[in-house]
Amino acid sequence: MSGGDFRIGVLGSGNGSNCEAILQACASGRIPGQIALVLSDVADAPILGRARKHGVEAQFIGPSQFDTKLEPELEERAAQLLRDAGVALVALAGYMRVVKSPLLGAFAGRMLNVHPSLLPRFPGLRAWEQALKAGAKVTGCTVHFVEEGVDSGPIILQREVAVLDDDTPESLHERIRSAEHEIYPEAIRLFAEGKLKIDGRTVRILET
Repeated sequence: MSGGDFRIGVLGSGNGSNCEAILQACASGRIPGQIALVLSDVADAPILGRARKHGVEAQFIGPSQFDTKLEPELEERAAQLLRDAGVALVALAGYMRVVKSPLLGAFAGRMLNVHPSLLPRFPGLRAWEQALKAGAKVTGCTVHFVEEGVDSGPIILQREVAVLDDDTPESLHERIRSAEHEIYPEAIRLFAEGKLKIDGRTVRILET
């Protein structure tokens, strides 16, 4: 695929719709770079097929004996594959495991995640259902840097999504996902162009 020298690695566990949004943003030139490698902890995850259709190398990392993390040796293998691919930034796209030190250490300050809520509200799994159960009138999505805590890294961008009276978990999740597809490529563009500065817990956007 076309793109600049900035190389992105993607980790995902499922369908890969955010990966697709990033691939399209790279192809259009919105992101001045390209996805160099896609890794998944699920052998038959659709994200792997999406990547291969775009001519991107895609590999399964596993199997693992754990449900919520990878063994250190598997994380180290993933980190080495990403390094070998010349990756400058790792984007988590529906990656359902907690990232530990081998990967975090290899890409400290160079790993992003998108989460389907307005963090710090509703961290963790199925955040859109959490929002509905809480009676929230507004939820949304967040792109943030990844750190040791779950969904706790410095926030880069957020987008609000209204909760409608007749929303189901599926309808709300679909609108949140559409918002994710807009702000995740934008956050990656800002990172690639050197326009993000972490100041304590605040991420400052250095747009001119």
